[in-house]
Amino acid sequence: MTNRLAYAGALGTAGALGGVLIATIALPLVGGVGLGAKEAASSFTEELPIPPEDPLPEMTRVLDRHGKQIAQFYTQNRESVPINQIAPVMRHAITAIEDARFYEHGALDVRGTFRALVTNAQAGGVRQGGSSLTQQLVKNLLVNHAETDHERQLARVQNIDRKITELRYALALERKYTKDQILERYLNIAYFGAGAFGVQAAAQRFFGVDASRLTLLQAATLAGAVRAPYTTDPSLGAPQRQALRERRDLVLERMEQLGVIRPAAARAARAKPLRLNMQSAGGGCGQSRYPYFCLYVQHEILTNPAFGYTAADRERTLRRGGLVLRTTLDPVAQRSAERAIAARVAPTDHEVAAEAMVEPGTGRIRALAASKHYGNNPGNRKNGPNTTYNLPADQAHGGGQGFQAGSTFKAFTLATALSQGWRFGEGFQTPGRFVPREGYTNCSGKPVNDPRARIFNAGGEGTGGPYSLELGTWKSVNIFFMKLERRVGLCNVVKTARRLGIERADGAPLREVPTFTLGVNEMDPTTVAGAFAAFGARGRYCRPVAITEIVERDGTRVPVPPSCSRALEPQVADAVNHVLQGVFTRGTMQGQSIGRPAAGKTGTNNGYTSAWFAGYTPDLAAAVSVGDMRGSYRYPLTGVTIGGEYFGSVQGASLPGPIWVKSMIGALRKTPPSGFARPDLARFGGGFTPGLKEMLEAARKKAREARRRAELKAHGRRDRNRGLPDLFQLLRGAQQALNGEPAPPADRPVPVPPDPAIGAPGLVEPPRLIPRG
Repeated sequence: MTNRLAYAGALGTAGALGGVLIATIALPLVGGVGLGAKEAASSFTEELPIPPEDPLPEMTRVLDRHGKQIAQFYTQNRESVPINQIAPVMRHAITAIEDARFYEHGALDVRGTFRALVTNAQAGGVRQGGSSLTQQLVKNLLVNHAETDHERQLARVQNIDRKITELRYALALERKYTKDQILERYLNIAYFGAGAFGVQAAAQRFFGVDASRLTLLQAATLAGAVRAPYTTDPSLGAPQRQALRERRDLVLERMEQLGVIRPAAARAARAKPLRLNMQSAGGGCGQSRYPYFCLYVQHEILTNPAFGYTAADRERTLRRGGLVLRTTLDPVAQRSAERAIAARVAPTDHEVAAEAMVEPGTGRIRALAASKHYGNNPGNRKNGPNTTYNLPADQAHGGGQGFQAGSTFKAFTLATALSQGWRFGEGFQTPGRFVPREGYTNCSGKPVNDPRARIFNAGGEGTGGPYSLELGTWKSVNIFFMKLERRVGLCNVVKTARRLGIERADGAPLREVPTFTLGVNEMDPTTVAGAFAAFGARGRYCRPVAITEIVERDGTRVPVPPSCSRALEPQVADAVNHVLQGVFTRGTMQGQSIGRPAAGKTGTNNGYTSAWFAGYTPDLAAAVSVGDMRGSYRYPLTGVTIGGEYFGSVQGASLPGPIWVKSMIGALRKTPPSGFARPDLARFGGGFTPGLKEMLEAARKKAREARRRAELKAHGRRDRNRGLPDLFQLLRGAQQALNGEPAPPADRPVPVPPDPAIGAPGLVEPPRLIPRG
């Protein structure tokens, strides 16, 4: 009890002396601020407030699915370390130049303050610090607590009121912490220049070492930088480096005066150059090997409620940092997507390709890639090899407005029809032209017919005639899907798409118009890949997610579970998968394969404004978009050269499709193949389309005739070339036999064109399926 009273009395005396000193120094100004010496002194005898001690902004580290760091970002490059991980010579250097009597005085060093005033006046500049380290810590804490630039400016303003407030806070800190704890906090909060906050980041930035391994020269250099970190920033040029050396030598001189180092050691150290080993700060997504994925993670912090209930809370979380984020990124899939895009689209092309890969059943984003490099273009030009848009993502995650998704949306109309009881083989006659003048109502109950629109089938995507669900999907027949959408209900198709996570890339409401099924809404690859992943997961939709676990500053691990819901009945999804597999075997992607069961849908917009392919297996889904960044309507994908290859027109199967195939082969090379569940033929089989059987029979007959003509033509060529074997051929054959050379190969079978006829769905054997484990 006696010790407490003695301490309280000493503290009160120090407070009174501090108040008198401040008032005395500022006596000419007292009248202006209305503060007398008596009032200044009495303010220190009141209850002392604790300064705000918010967590310091620190670096956030981003890890891939295997725990390897792939990125780091921060508002302040800092990594706080305990004092026992800071070299003793660094502690000696900083106290020598900033507060030599730190361990001897309280919050205010009266003698040291007067000495600093005299020394600095004689030198004509700042050679010694006047404020104690505790006071400097208070000032940094107030700046750190500020939320806006204006608040930060106020925290730095020097006037009598603020100095008194800082001193009162300093007294409170001296009461709360030991000297070593105060020094530790100061060394972790101080700014050293070159973007380095705290001694650990500064040691890494200036010399490439940890704070625990700093030498005398290095410690003196960092201690010298604290007083004027902007004028001694070595990354800015030679004048700043010279100023830093002068400050270093001043620290060495002061350490010699205090007896911390011997004169000979001080002289030898001052004779040496700075010996900087500047390291890249390594922060920000631009420095990451996977910048688009890094951007997605960064924006996820700002949009996901897991990081704060309000936008302000999430902004604060990002600014404070200090987290370790384990993410979903798969380096194998990521490299495969990057290589597939780079092989076909150049960064210098105006046209851009972007791809997202999402895992069915979890929504985990495995890869985000684009043809452009991330960053600003030379001269900050709008167009060039670089971009600051997160091309595979929506605007909420740093992306742009996206591209119209085209015929990929037909999958949602197909799913709606199957959920309403439509069967394989069921369909109707379609004309060669269609006008949506009636029968379309949006989800608000308002008619949205468009009698001025004229719908045609896109080139190469089918003509008028009888089409079933399968044949209309495989050939991607626009008019078939416009009529199917009208029959199942536009609003029902919109609801299906929404359940599958479909939202516009720009965040605006979906356009509920008759051409919804033709993909008139602008989308991003991540959203589309997430929707198609739900088909692969038998109707279970999971919101695309990039983060699986958050490790907080104190080591607490917070898992981020998948956010999933039932979007389709499993049996309906199985039926969709059955139909969409035919896109590879009998439809627009015929001839392209990844060597395992897969399903998908091409997307070619009218006018070729953009092109897509979205496809999936039970293990991985991906979507690829291609469009012109300058504006898809102004610059359609016709008569263009992309990646050195000329395209009369870019269709879903001609560029996005091959990118998808190449990327999926690489991404799944270590994953055992798995198949889709068989569809319930008792529920979905047995449909009928008037006129389809007759059309298919006519097509088969035409194909047989074409084969016979090809065979006769080929046999005729062989007969003309066969003739009588001449002597030279016989002699040559005999010579080859004597030499032991192999006999020439026998005539190969005559190639014949494939049968273009497609068996009636529901009447033919479905493709063999490998049961999913």
